[in-house]
Amino acid sequence: MKRDAYPVTKSEEEWRRQLTPEQYAVLREHATERPGSCALLQEHRAGTFSCAGCGNPLFVADRKFESGTGWPSFFAPLDGAIGTTADRSYGMVRTEVHCNRCGGHLGHVFEDGPPPTGLRYCINGVAL
Repeated sequence: MKRDAYPVTKSEEEWRRQLTPEQYAVLREHATERPGSCALLQEHRAGTFSCAGCGNPLFVADRKFESGTGWPSFFAPLDGAIGTTADRSYGMVRTEVHCNRCGGHLGHVFEDGPPPTGLRYCINGVAL
């Protein structure tokens, strides 16, 4: 990712001071948290899910659904909140989702979600 292409930019040292080790691994190094390990998986209150790196509002609770995958899933982000890139790791092509404000890795989007979009934004809870 081009780190200087986002409104919020920090040195790797600044990111490491701000984020927990798990958040840093996911947001800055494109890691994935263990499925089923996130407390947000069971979160059902109204509200907004924001980027743990920069506070950018990303998803609203009424777009969250239970996908059975082990990660919080949403059928649509807030307008302009995220960007996507091709992820060619692990011998496959997936669509990576990142925060449009700081470039932090959030997860991936798949075309097996519910109406009205048919999309499943599979997001690492520690990124929120």
